[in-house]
Amino acid sequence: MASPALDAQMKAEDAPPTTTKPSSRRDYKGFVAGVFSGIAKLTVGHPFDTIKVRLQTTEKGRFSGPLQCVTQTVKNEGIRGLYKGATPPLVGWMFMDSIMLGSLTVYRRLLAENIFHASSWTPGAGDGAGLGFTTLLDGLKSSPTSSSSSSSPTYLPPLGHGIAGIFAGTTVSFIAAPVEHVKARLQIQYAANKSERMYSGPIDCLRKIYTHHGVRGVYHGLCATIIFRSMFFFWWGSYDVISRWMRQKTNISAPAINFWAGGLSAQMFWLTSYPSDLVKQRIMTDPLGGGLGDGERRFPRWKNAAVAVYRESGWRGYWRGFLPCFLRAFPANAMALLAFEGVMRSLP
Repeated sequence: MASPALDAQMKAEDAPPTTTKPSSRRDYKGFVAGVFSGIAKLTVGHPFDTIKVRLQTTEKGRFSGPLQCVTQTVKNEGIRGLYKGATPPLVGWMFMDSIMLGSLTVYRRLLAENIFHASSWTPGAGDGAGLGFTTLLDGLKSSPTSSSSSSSPTYLPPLGHGIAGIFAGTTVSFIAAPVEHVKARLQIQYAANKSERMYSGPIDCLRKIYTHHGVRGVYHGLCATIIFRSMFFFWWGSYDVISRWMRQKTNISAPAINFWAGGLSAQMFWLTSYPSDLVKQRIMTDPLGGGLGDGERRFPRWKNAAVAVYRESGWRGYWRGFLPCFLRAFPANAMALLAFEGVMRSLP
């Protein structure tokens, strides 16, 4: 049975727009709602992220598993140790989620209007007939006016949501790369005494990297970030599929659908993207060398880091630290999507 609350939302949003201008005026909502998504994600997810990064980047024998990593971190550094490097994502995730979710909304609209010729791009809308490959081919052959003239609403299919995810992931990578680079270097500082750490904080880290390596050093790992975030195809494609299924098969409220679909689709994303994230973290924590004095650089290219992981630990090496990441994925992203969709509904 469909959710009455979500159905009401769908009816309000699914009416075919008379022009594209009013639709484009609502694009701001995604950027505003993304700020609240970033705050929710950081609050719930950062301790899990710290453990994940430490397991991904340290030598094999340092921690026996996630639980020991947590206990050793708290024992040696206190609870604050779990929130090391939280300042960059506190600012960064607010900004990144604003750009990512805002651009996602724009790309959904552009794909719906110009490629798939759909009147609605709301996730979970429609009857769920097909993934959208046929619709894409038909849309590329026909003109926008040929389908938009239909009185019945048409919907952006899962393929369209997935493609929008790729575009949004690539867009936000130019913001995410330096933020995640600084965060990763701060997270692998194990000394409890600040005087023994190479970087006193995010500003100091950014300043030292820029001084010795310039903008290129700050954006170290950009290509790896784009590869990782292109996997947003699976996140937003599955979010549409799960949202639609829950709307049709359950009687739960729209916020509950956002929560469950957000958490489950995030886990789908991490199942498909985790190896690329691990390679990205290896690159971002690799010494930059030169005047920075942090050691000898090991991975000049993405391929070198990927091969090194396999040589060290085989295929299992690509999944090191996966458990805390997988445990984090559901609550952090479920809360983030709940916040995002809630704000989207409340904005005019």
